[in-house]
Amino acid sequence: MLTPYHIMPTESKVWIYQANRSFTQEEIPEIVDILENFVDQWKSHQRDVKGYGAMYHRRFIVLMADEAACDVSGCSIDSTVKLIRELGEAYQVDFFDRMKVCYKITDAMVGSMPLQQMQEMLDQGRINENTIVFNNLVSNKAGLETEWEVPLKSSPFARFIQLPA
Repeated sequence: MLTPYHIMPTESKVWIYQANRSFTQEEIPEIVDILENFVDQWKSHQRDVKGYGAMYHRRFIVLMADEAACDVSGCSIDSTVKLIRELGEAYQVDFFDRMKVCYKITDAMVGSMPLQQMQEMLDQGRINENTIVFNNLVSNKAGLETEWEVPLKSSPFARFIQLPA
C-alpha cells in the first residue's frame, strides 16, 4: 500500500540502492511510476505492506516499509531485489556495486568514485573531509534523515582513508 513519506514512522525499514550512473530526465518518471506501482502492490504473507518508494538525486532508489504494520521478510524482500534487478537490466544500470562511493558535487549533482580511489581524490583536493557522502547502510527512516548524507569525516568510509591532521 503506497504511503506518503511524511506518514511513514521514523522506525520504518529502509533499503537504498545506488545506481552506477545518474538517470536521465526521461528515465526518472518511468522509474518512479514503476516504483510506486510496485509499492502499491507490495505484499508480505498475503498482507499489504505499508510502504514508500522514490528516487533521490537521480541516482538512488529508496524503498521503505512500516514493519510495525506488516513484517517484511523472505519473499517480500526477495521481490524488492527482483524489482531492482529488473530495473538494472531495463536501464543498463548496476545497483549492486558496493565498491563505489557517491558524493555531492553540488546540491543538484552527485558524483561517484571507486572506494579504492578515495584517498587519491582526497590527496588531489577533489574531495575533502567535509565533502558530503552517502551512507547507504542506514536502516530506517530516522537514519535516512540524519545519517544518509554525511561529511566524509563522519562517514563509515573515513576508516578507509587518512584525513589531513
